[in-house]
Amino acid sequence: MAVYSLQHLCLAVPDPALGAGFYEDFGLEAEDRGGSMALCCAGRDQDQIVLVEGARRQLHHICLGTDEAGYEALKSALAANATELLDPPKQAPGDGLWLRDPEGVLINLRTAEAAPWAGAPEWRINSPGHVSRIGARGFPPRDTVVKPRRLGHMLSFTTDIDNKIDFYTRVLGMRLSDRAQDMVAFLHCPGGSDHHVLAFLAGQRPGFHHASFEVASVDEVGLGGCQMVAKGHRNGWGLGRHVIGSNFFHYIRDPWNGLAEYFCDIDYIPADMAWQPQNWPLEDSLYVWGPDMPEDFPINFEDPG
Repeated sequence: MAVYSLQHLCLAVPDPALGAGFYEDFGLEAEDRGGSMALCCAGRDQDQIVLVEGARRQLHHICLGTDEAGYEALKSALAANATELLDPPKQAPGDGLWLRDPEGVLINLRTAEAAPWAGAPEWRINSPGHVSRIGARGFPPRDTVVKPRRLGHMLSFTTDIDNKIDFYTRVLGMRLSDRAQDMVAFLHCPGGSDHHVLAFLAGQRPGFHHASFEVASVDEVGLGGCQMVAKGHRNGWGLGRHVIGSNFFHYIRDPWNGLAEYFCDIDYIPADMAWQPQNWPLEDSLYVWGPDMPEDFPINFEDPG
């Protein structure tokens, strides 16, 4: 019984074409499906972001994948938890199970594997006593076009971190990676995954915070952020490095004050490892170095309606 992948997330926005333009600038590829816009990473045959029209920007649903055995086990776990199964929404129909988590977030569970994603040249760095780049210049070409390889994780706001952890681990079979007191918690998939696939940040109401996309190197994290600012998008936060998960980051604000993150070098938790979650102090909850965190970074801008 377990979720094994984050397939995509769906946002309702007032102007899907405007949202698609933002994600195209970010490096994704858009497809107009007549009623929705699908965003994919170059070289990966899997929806990553789906945009549907709505009166305000809000998280529409999260799509999570499992295998056939996991699918049947999840159905049993949902029944044992008395979780109501729903009909697919008209705006974003799809197969599988539809349900809401304890805070009302719509979830689609389906039998689906994580699609392969485009690789990248080995990131060779030189450090004291370790020379792996020999006879070659290390700087990236100035005209590098940053194209994310995959959707790595999503962070959303919650009013009850413990209740959120309980549902996604006890019912959906995910595992706690780490947390920082009652501020933030990170979950991974038991089949082997990044340090976090879903994460939850304390807030006064549920809502979408950010989607995070893997790029090839810290150079691409920095270049991606610079390129987005040069195109007129608002800087969110970065360049920096997180403590929990260890990844380099740069966040950019979307047209409705959500965030999209470029990341690289995140911790990986293999399927056969007895990973021990830590409860980190608040000063380690978000970053170890980088510019000061903007005051608006932990604010939920999702209009409650």
